[in-house]
Amino acid sequence: MAIHAAGSESVIMPLAMFGLGPMELLIVAGIVLLLFGSRLPKVMRSLGEGIVEFKRGVQGIEEDPAARPGDSGRAEGR
Repeated sequence: MAIHAAGSESVIMPLAMFGLGPMELLIVAGIVLLLFGSRLPKVMRSLGEGIVEFKRGVQGIEEDPAARPGDSGRAEGR
């Protein structure tokens, strides 16, 4: 009889569904790294820049509570 942690079954089940264990996942990750290794730094850099830009946008919204997202300034001229 095996004793499992409370949340471990939800993580193990999707991997068991495809018959992939930890060693197979490492092999697949290695193959992906070999195939896409030259493009990986560019992808990670652009992903990091996107996250930083998102954080800046969120901070801008928090700092300026008077600005509404749908307000483009067109209603002032009417």
